[in-house]
Amino acid sequence: MTSARLEAFSDGVFAVAITLLALDLAVAGPGHGSLAHQLADHWPSFVAYVVSFFVVGITWVNHHALVDTFVKVDRKLLFLNLVLLLFVVAIPFATSTMATYLRGGGDDAHLATALYGVVLEGMGVSFAAIFVWSLRRGRRAVPLPEDAVRTAVLRFGVGSIAYLVAIGVAFLSAPVSLAIIAGLAVYYMFEQTPAT
Repeated sequence: MTSARLEAFSDGVFAVAITLLALDLAVAGPGHGSLAHQLADHWPSFVAYVVSFFVVGITWVNHHALVDTFVKVDRKLLFLNLVLLLFVVAIPFATSTMATYLRGGGDDAHLATALYGVVLEGMGVSFAAIFVWSLRRGRRAVPLPEDAVRTAVLRFGVGSIAYLVAIGVAFLSAPVSLAIIAGLAVYYMFEQTPAT
């Protein structure tokens, strides 16, 4: 299998996941209060949508940058990629659950936000596993120099640690946990996947 076929399949899954995020964006309509009140009441859905949209989108961009460096694809990579996509497709569920329970607050809001963090941690770890797979000789068009490997491993490590922190913080403050996750999305907007 070529990396182009792997990427085409992955692109389709990313597209489905990012589309599913929008399905929970709705208001009740006339007769349920003013539109302004309904929009204000649904703020968690809108914030969760924006954060998740960028998380999925940034992961897609970085996935493309990483896969573009591969010269070979094997069964191990295919299964690692499937694990990544498993978590990507779970993001709409975790987003919807978190947005629903953030409105009510309490223990359920904390647990829902922690669940969101767990899904993102799984995504981050599986993405890092794909990167580690790529480090073996003959898998990249241009092997990474040793100092670039160390830097990239540190960059991936920041994400895994930050998601774990967000999971723990979720049990204290769901909005602060979501802010940590949003900050991490901004961090990964900048090139974190070395191409050479």
